Amino acid sequence: MLKNKNIICISYTTWEGEYTKSTVQLLSLLAFHNNVLFIEYPKTFKDLINGLRGKIQLPIKRMLGLDKRVKTITADTGAQVKHMIMPPVLPTASIKNKTLLKWFYKWNTSMYKRQIRKIQKRYQIEDPIILTAFNPVYGLAMVGELEEHTNIYYCYDGMDLDRNNATTIELEKEFCEKVDGVITTSDYLNEEKKQFNPMSVVVKNGVDYDMFVPYAKKAVNKDSRKKVGYTGSIDYRFDIDLVEYTVQELPDYLFEFTGGIMNQKVVDRLSKYENVVFNPAVHASKVPELVAKFDVGIIPYVLSEINKNIYPLKINEYLAIGVPVVMTEFAVLKDFEEIATVTRSKEEFVAQIKNEITNDTDALIKERIEFAKSNSWDNRADQFGNYIEQFYNNKAS
Repeated sequence: MLKNKNIICISYTTWEGEYTKSTVQLLSLLAFHNNVLFIEYPKTFKDLINGLRGKIQLPIKRMLGLDKRVKTITADTGAQVKHMIMPPVLPTASIKNKTLLKWFYKWNTSMYKRQIRKIQKRYQIEDPIILTAFNPVYGLAMVGELEEHTNIYYCYDGMDLDRNNATTIELEKEFCEKVDGVITTSDYLNEEKKQFNPMSVVVKNGVDYDMFVPYAKKAVNKDSRKKVGYTGSIDYRFDIDLVEYTVQELPDYLFEFTGGIMNQKVVDRLSKYENVVFNPAVHASKVPELVAKFDVGIIPYVLSEINKNIYPLKINEYLAIGVPVVMTEFAVLKDFEEIATVTRSKEEFVAQIKNEITNDTDALIKERIEFAKSNSWDNRADQFGNYIEQFYNNKAS
């Protein structure tokens, strides 16, 4: 078990939010035995202006240094974590010129480094383990700059030109080569990263079993109208054509989609059907009660190169409640071959939804819940910590 280490997380997300973040889940558990500093992804000056205008919610005082940049917070696990907000940075999303983009990156990362060094000195964070969570631009710039003992890249998603510019993709490859180890969340991602760093391992996503188990089913739902459910972001991964076909073929089933709308086309196409309901995103703590009302949980992702990287959090969440899972063949998920249903056509998707609902039993519900228990975040955090310790010891020797 990893103990008594200083961990600085260079994150790509916020700590709080409406959806579960694997980085937050893992660090919330590692923080019981280690000193954790979590650095939120910095907001831009454009974000700051929108915050001042009241268009978005931001910790403006902390961004501007009018309040403490670092505060100790209590994670849902009860562990204490140091939480840091950075000053605003230059916006880079719309920059196409490679030279100008690199200059902006350099300015941003230089400021970032100065801020971390000040916090290191103030809190005496010596020989830290730098854990960069899917933030290679800042991670690469920090290599060798923070008097760190070990540098680790935690990669939980793939890079593609639809969502990332070519410069960022190049920097990620360089970063993989420089770090002491890479931890990925899927077998597909792991094979990809091993091309750049042989010290690449897999720790798959888990489930907050203790949060879900109070809502776990004990028997098949008796409601006359069956509910097909989906939770999570409704974005580029969502197969609109497949879902629309399914909704048309199963008019007596209610389809409930809960999550942030990142792809408006999904709502535009599906909201015209009387058996479709869209709900806004809910806090992670509200998800178990929501899923408990499903008769089947679906993961209708398109088949694409980028989706091959995915190990969806929701699969273990559905199973932890005892809900049967029907999904497309978007990724190779061998762990679930015996417990979830993978489909290869729209006709099969419809047929398996009907089959899972018709043939569900109390015994199958119990089997799914037990399976999810083995994938708890507690188990994943132990595995994650062991790999970090392995990389740490390799560096020491």
